[in-house]
Amino acid sequence: MARYDHSSAQCFVYSFKDGLLSKIAHDLKHRATRFAIEVDDQNRLVNATIDAASLQVDCVMKEGVEAANEMSESDKRKIESQIVDDVLHSKQHPTIHFRSTAVSPVAEGFRIEGMVNLHGVEKPIVSIAHRENGHYRADLTLHQPDFGIKPFSAMMGTLKIKPDVIVRLIVPAV
Repeated sequence: MARYDHSSAQCFVYSFKDGLLSKIAHDLKHRATRFAIEVDDQNRLVNATIDAASLQVDCVMKEGVEAANEMSESDKRKIESQIVDDVLHSKQHPTIHFRSTAVSPVAEGFRIEGMVNLHGVEKPIVSIAHRENGHYRADLTLHQPDFGIKPFSAMMGTLKIKPDVIVRLIVPAV
């Protein structure tokens, strides 16, 4: 069984701006700093746990490209606090968990089916882990309202985050 954490793998969450004032907002790349991924190749099982309070703003994204130094450290901390306290409610729901129910080889890598437990709600999800540059990368699109999460909104809804976020997990290919 292979085990990964922040020192050997990566976990990102991408959020996207929306609303009338979206021109003053940012698409963001967040990084989970506390997580564990277990891959059992023999039994084709994957389990992942993410500390909901560990999401940090990594950088601003402009048209899909990382844009360093586009946001002050104090703004990053404010956004992180809002995500942890007002969006994910991490005190009530401290972990995000995924457990696979089926892993099967496909041309691109592996098809992974499983259950995500987020914000106290469990839902099925399917993703393809693509092999690239010595790693496997799996992207999961999560629709926040499906998990009882109200996407962030401010200024009477004129500045908000789209309901869909992308979770990206990257682990070494063994």
